[in-house]
Amino acid sequence: MLNDKPSDTARLRARRLRRSTTDAEKLLWKSLRKLDVQGSHFRRQIPIGPYIADFGCMAARLLIEVDGSQHAEAENKTHDDVRTRWLEREGYRVLRFWNNDITKSMQGVMETIYAAIHGSPSAEPMPLRHERRRRKPSHLPTRRASRDNPPPAGEGER
Repeated sequence: MLNDKPSDTARLRARRLRRSTTDAEKLLWKSLRKLDVQGSHFRRQIPIGPYIADFGCMAARLLIEVDGSQHAEAENKTHDDVRTRWLEREGYRVLRFWNNDITKSMQGVMETIYAAIHGSPSAEPMPLRHERRRRKPSHLPTRRASRDNPPPAGEGER
């Protein structure tokens, strides 16, 4: 797997994209926030390797891309295919929806997303295990890993 820690540039780009969402992305985000994803949640504009996914549930390894009409052009379609294959090799499932699908058939879009997470549109929601990996600020001391390596006498006692 490629180092999937996003660069500072990718984080800044994702932040900019969050501020300039399309109408279809706003509608989908509103619905995704209501979706029953026990033990996890959806995020938006997520840097993953060299790409930024529109939406994702990291615990389910599910990414959602919202495509406008420009994605039907041959050059953009080729780029999207390369991107999807790369994300799939990294272990993600990618769902793509046209803006039109979201604005005219939100219920169908949400049923598809629910089925991708839980196995079918009628499945009971199952808790997902969300593993959050936070970056530790470099100025903080490292924590001792186990009890086999206790702190020196007088440290760590209260």
